[in-house]
Amino acid sequence: MRTVLIPLFPVLLILGLVSCGGPDREVNVLASSTGQGTAPASPALTPDETEALRFAIEDTVALRVEAGTVRSGQSLSHLLSPAGVSAQLLHAMATEERGVFDVRRMKAGNDWSLFSGPDGSPRHFTYTINSKEYVVFDLREGGGARRGEFPSETRRGYVEGEVRGSLYQVLEDEGHSTTLALAMSQVYAWTIDFSRIQAGDRFRILYDRDWVDGKAVGMPRVLAAEFVHRGRNFPAYAYDQGDGTDHFDETGASLRKAFLKAPVEFSRISSRFDKKRFHPVLKKVKAHLGTDYAAPHGTPIVAVGDGVVIKASYTKGNGKYVKIRHNGTYTTQYLHMSRRNVKEGQAVRQGDVIGYVGSTGLATGPHVCFRFWKNGQQVDHLREEFPPSTPIESDHENRFAEAVTSWREEMARFDGRSEVQMAAQSP
Repeated sequence: MRTVLIPLFPVLLILGLVSCGGPDREVNVLASSTGQGTAPASPALTPDETEALRFAIEDTVALRVEAGTVRSGQSLSHLLSPAGVSAQLLHAMATEERGVFDVRRMKAGNDWSLFSGPDGSPRHFTYTINSKEYVVFDLREGGGARRGEFPSETRRGYVEGEVRGSLYQVLEDEGHSTTLALAMSQVYAWTIDFSRIQAGDRFRILYDRDWVDGKAVGMPRVLAAEFVHRGRNFPAYAYDQGDGTDHFDETGASLRKAFLKAPVEFSRISSRFDKKRFHPVLKKVKAHLGTDYAAPHGTPIVAVGDGVVIKASYTKGNGKYVKIRHNGTYTTQYLHMSRRNVKEGQAVRQGDVIGYVGSTGLATGPHVCFRFWKNGQQVDHLREEFPPSTPIESDHENRFAEAVTSWREEMARFDGRSEVQMAAQSP
């Protein structure tokens, strides 16, 4: 992969990155300029005409714009009928242009704009679908609709540091986006349980991030990373074999495994698998054949692997719970939900949200009790080893090796070190 810059206008972009857990480092400067030489000055555009150009509307002369955000309960007719848009045209926008954008999917909080001509007649309606995409409806005779994307650029970022509490907290404390912690948790979801990371764990991250109108949008994309957890180094390198980008270690083994390490992100283990645990509610010794993950009420609970829901029910002890059969060997169960999000017989994929953290049943606080069966016996999933998914294929080995070398060299340049990994034994 490589950095792509698509500047919005002539600009010098400088990206400085602060190193976590240590003194600031001097890092490479990313710059791009689109100067094209001297050209005759064009007439200054009005703010309304400039806004029209954001949506690639060509007939900008003398346009007037009214803008706002969709409020809860508002529909297309609420926004456009007062401007004189006919019921016939509204129906056409909702039906004939559904293949471009289904107006029933407009969301509260998203931006809209109505562009009118000098005579006050409505000409264009725009709706911002997300931070990158928009749709433009032509309100003139003949109509039509088109989707577009705002001009964007991709910036390369780097950060390295040491965990002092949680990865989320250390990145936030140093001024980095907390979505980078989420991206890292997704990369390592199959190999590192982020509820178990500890002070002294170290990391390095090389990533790309898209920017629109000077604002970071979407999730960071981790290109290469190293995470030293309990003295063991877990490297990760992004590579696309033709069916989407995945992450692999330096040997080409996939980091994606049969099961996620935990059913909730950024939780903490409040109680471990223990055959002689003192039950906090029953006040007696009772085997605890699962792992409790404490998390805020309403935190999404995800399926740790592909499978079929065989139970979505309630008992006095389990509260609201879901049980999933993954194959002939493995079954998992998730207890004390505040709300279930699946039904019995439903097929689920790894990472699907199946419910939300609660404290139903015998529970002293919001958490999910995660239980794991292997060949009909409940086991401690944290002690199980699972085989990785598809590794780098033979016809991609050379290109993958080149990509790994490139990522390591780039991290070394940012890091100010020689081209060596962090001092820890790789798995």
